[in-house]
Amino acid sequence: MGLALAASAQAQDRVATELPRLERHDGKYAFIVDGAPFTMLAAQANNSSNYPAMLDQVWPLLDRIHANTLEMPIAWQQVEPVEGEFDFSFLDTLLEQARAHDKRLVLLWFGSWKNTSYAYTPDWVKLDSERFPRMQLPDGSDHGVLSAHGTETLAADRRAFVRLMAHLRDHDPQNTVILVQVQNESGSYRNPRDYSDTGDRLFAQQIPDALAAATGKSGSWSEAFGEQAGRAFNTWYVASYINAIAKAGKAVKPLPMYVNASLAGPSNVPDPMGVASGGPQQDVLDIWKAAAPAIDFAAPDIYDRSSENVASYLDQYARPDNPLMVPEIGNSRLFARFFYEALGHGAIGFAPFGIDKTGYFNYPLGAKELDETTLDAFALPYAAVGSMMRDWARIAATRPTWGAAKPDDGAEVSTRMGNWTITGNWGEWQFGFKEWTWLESDPPEWADKPVGGLAVAQLSENEFLLIGDHVRVDFHAAPGTAPNGMILRVEEGGFEDGQWVVKRIWNGDQTDYGINLVDRPQVLKVTMGRYR
Repeated sequence: MGLALAASAQAQDRVATELPRLERHDGKYAFIVDGAPFTMLAAQANNSSNYPAMLDQVWPLLDRIHANTLEMPIAWQQVEPVEGEFDFSFLDTLLEQARAHDKRLVLLWFGSWKNTSYAYTPDWVKLDSERFPRMQLPDGSDHGVLSAHGTETLAADRRAFVRLMAHLRDHDPQNTVILVQVQNESGSYRNPRDYSDTGDRLFAQQIPDALAAATGKSGSWSEAFGEQAGRAFNTWYVASYINAIAKAGKAVKPLPMYVNASLAGPSNVPDPMGVASGGPQQDVLDIWKAAAPAIDFAAPDIYDRSSENVASYLDQYARPDNPLMVPEIGNSRLFARFFYEALGHGAIGFAPFGIDKTGYFNYPLGAKELDETTLDAFALPYAAVGSMMRDWARIAATRPTWGAAKPDDGAEVSTRMGNWTITGNWGEWQFGFKEWTWLESDPPEWADKPVGGLAVAQLSENEFLLIGDHVRVDFHAAPGTAPNGMILRVEEGGFEDGQWVVKRIWNGDQTDYGINLVDRPQVLKVTMGRYR
């Protein structure tokens, strides 16, 4: 009987499910997984955690922060160590363990580019620069980046990626893998384009017709793009290269696919020497859209600590033609607040980097260590959204949303949704006001720290869904609307089968001084009204 049950369970595990897909609703997006909207509460493992012996150092931290999705590298050097001989044993182990731990997977294909380098290519690629050419600098010397004009490089990378997708087709009918990142932080630092003979010949030509149609520009690269010509040229060819790989992979198994951008600070854009030239930075997305239609979206890797800069990145990637995802963000406590702002921009997923126990920390980009305070910063919002992640995704795909992180200067945040103004304030206890002078009190521990945020979804004209932490939230009638606006009800609860279920109603002390969300994963429904 035991064997029969085990065989039955194994067969059930292999039942084919509906392919994940992206749905667009008037410029907003839903990520459909298993036939229903899904919010990726993700975490990315460290680069070298992509071996079976490391996986027991990964799953505990995903559980600790309530993640439902793991982003894991799959390296070309790993799956094709000898040309033409493929090894997907790690992928099989990863699939098996992800299912056992009830996690979905995003595979990160580390091929021709990983942080602009070719470090994750097989040795037989690294050692043959004639067959697999590097970019060249203006003086003719090699640059440590593979050229996007290498036809054999593209053919070999594409062949390996197709074999990867074929393995998923044959071994993952239940779609444990829901999304694939094609390459990692493509482009080239400190060299805008390939100055080889091939590069120079192509650069002297007219820009492609598809790019001319998309941008309204014409002529040679220099005529069309001026000082940005080298970068625009490299962007087109890198994007076209990656598009060819994605297109071939989708022909085998059409999972959604995306690319991620190594971001430079806003002051470096558009300096061709200050950005990863060729990558999908925010100011060249139109070129990527024209060159790479097989790529479903471009996504920002965010390690910038400035709240103003992060807000700008989210604004520029949350486009009607580009669903927002944050596939990498720093894993120190201060970055957790941006989860709320990403949600408010309609993000389908969010992932702090380096969430495992292997002992590697990328400080100062991220945390010095993953202590309990750091892990709690991500666990709290993930737990709140995790309790309703499909409901949030369903609502956010068609209803207005807004989110904000505590700004670096601690200033009040505010927005208008319909006839109501919503504000967030920081550094308050749950009772009273910090400006009180008649009753002495110490500021809360978090008052001067870069922690806290809120996200709001408008359910109807007068109803709102609210989550957040370390924030005081107030709802008021918007200026110029009818008088006598008030909060009617604040309900703590959750969703069951898509319907709101009340756990308790907040009132009295819980609402006299605003709606205070501090250190636990509470989900609130706020109903507004007006009296006559």
